[in-house]
Amino acid sequence: MVDATAPPRLYPLGDAAVVLELGQAIDPATHRLIQALARVLDQHPLPGLREVVPAFTTLTVYYDPWVLSQASKELPYEQVASYLQRLLPAAQAELADYVAGPLVEIPVCYGGDFGPDLGLVASHAQLSVEDVIARHAHPEYLVYMVGFAPGFPYLGGLDAGLATPRRAQPRPLVPAGAVGIAGAQTGIYSLPTPGGWQLIGRTPLRLFEASRARPSLLQAGDRLRFVPISPQEFQRLCNEH
Repeated sequence: MVDATAPPRLYPLGDAAVVLELGQAIDPATHRLIQALARVLDQHPLPGLREVVPAFTTLTVYYDPWVLSQASKELPYEQVASYLQRLLPAAQAELADYVAGPLVEIPVCYGGDFGPDLGLVASHAQLSVEDVIARHAHPEYLVYMVGFAPGFPYLGGLDAGLATPRRAQPRPLVPAGAVGIAGAQTGIYSLPTPGGWQLIGRTPLRLFEASRARPSLLQAGDRLRFVPISPQEFQRLCNEH
């Protein structure tokens, strides 16, 4: 449950955004409330609203100060902040009808050139490579947020025994589709970018493609499961996509 004793905290982000902090911990209850509030905002948008960005414990609302300044004598920030506070009860009520997001299966080829740090993660966890793969592919993960790069999912649900520190020296370029572990989190590189996560595998799926109707394959609130595949299956799926 979201801690009712800790009231939501509102603060400005520059002169055109408001941050609403709904918790201190990364947990499913806070996530559900953030998603519910985002849906209520989508259904009842404030004039001048530009974008709503959900994160682990916050919802950031970007707005057009000029539009809001024409609508009321009240300062734009105060308009948005009070509006968010008024919508919170509706978001709380929507939690009773919460429906989990779709389950997306992500095929992953573990180890070898696809996951050059798999052995290091196994050594750190004092497990066999096979056990690391089995433990990583077993849970159902929750997509808490998408960020860092377009389409990059931050996932909750990693087996605590697989937590591994980041690399001391980040790689200058990590390929798209690389699956990695950093601390207590696992994620998937959506685009070729520098990165310091420990790479244990790679998926042939394209997590982000600007030409698609929905560019990001994954959205906050989705559920995810990794499915181990062979190098041959990886190549076959690459050819299909």
